[in-house]
Amino acid sequence: MFEQRFLRTHRVRRTADFQRAYRRRCTAGDRTLLVFAHGNALPHARLGLSVSRKVGGAVRRNRWKRLLRESFRMERRKLPAGVDLIVIPRPEAEPNLTVIRQSLARLARKAAGKWARSEAGAGCSAVDGKGAADGS
Repeated sequence: MFEQRFLRTHRVRRTADFQRAYRRRCTAGDRTLLVFAHGNALPHARLGLSVSRKVGGAVRRNRWKRLLRESFRMERRKLPAGVDLIVIPRPEAEPNLTVIRQSLARLARKAAGKWARSEAGAGCSAVDGKGAADGS
């Protein structure tokens, strides 16, 4: 059976790892989430969460974090391997597990693809065509 737990090895915990992803600016976003991607040289993806007070009070922020971790755990097989994913929820979005799962899987693939292309020399941009989100 596929391991379903959210292990410590699947978490981005070091500030340097977050900063590396932010500096590279390989992003994908929609109305629900913004995802930053950066390679990690591991056989699996790792999740980092950045849920600020803009999202709401402590109860709302903790709900977002629980749903994001659960989405990552459930969608882990569909996520690209060898990538750190830093996920930021949009302040105006409502936390909904189904929407978050779909959004996370799609945006992770998109951001990881941008990172892979940047490794080939194409580079990542600070923002996509329509501001911080790419509109897809």
